[in-house]
Amino acid sequence: MFEELDYAPTPIGPVSLRRRMDPVLKREVFEVKLGEEFLMSSAYTASEEALSTLGLDAVTGEELDVLVGGLGLGYTAKAALDCPKTAKLYIAEYLVPVIDWHRRGLLPMGTALTDDPRTQIIEGDFFAMAAAQSFGPVNGAACLDAILVDIDHSPEALLSPHSRPFYDEESLARLSAMLRPGGVFGLWSDDPPDARFTARLEAAFGKGWAEPVTIERPLAGTPIIQTVYFGQVA
Repeated sequence: MFEELDYAPTPIGPVSLRRRMDPVLKREVFEVKLGEEFLMSSAYTASEEALSTLGLDAVTGEELDVLVGGLGLGYTAKAALDCPKTAKLYIAEYLVPVIDWHRRGLLPMGTALTDDPRTQIIEGDFFAMAAAQSFGPVNGAACLDAILVDIDHSPEALLSPHSRPFYDEESLARLSAMLRPGGVFGLWSDDPPDARFTARLEAAFGKGWAEPVTIERPLAGTPIIQTVYFGQVA
């Protein structure tokens, strides 16, 4: 049993927000679906948060300018705001209803993201903006300290074929030019680490690594192994 909090058409299909009581976790769980495909859940958020915490830990300095690609339920963005080094957080999100959920306070964190004066939401296609090296107010070379992306399920499991070019070495190298020295690119993946993609990151950024995140599921019998990838500019 679940309650549908919102349902709206988008250019890539209908998106819905649902809330249900999980009898195993004994708490409310929020879920997002695109058509009949599950996109994300608030049941387990450790890897989404690790994308920010581990990524920003790797960046030295203070007063960081951070870009999050993909707003979703907001756990990556909130972890970035919780980092005391974050001075400005830009969030690129394609789906207008998702932005609206945060502004209306429909999600577990309410309006915490949109109320924070450090946050600026950029409505648009992250992948198109990355190809153009322009995210509205931030564009060109060496304009960011961190770019953290959680949109596709993995570099191989894509929500849409149009994002596939983003994951090649040439596109990643173009993105690396937007990072300041020591800046970090991070990517969430629902799959275990892939050595081929890690090598691609190393070639594009100079340094690349993968951090597996193990999620223990009560009563499931087997854990989930997800991954946060990082590339760092020398």
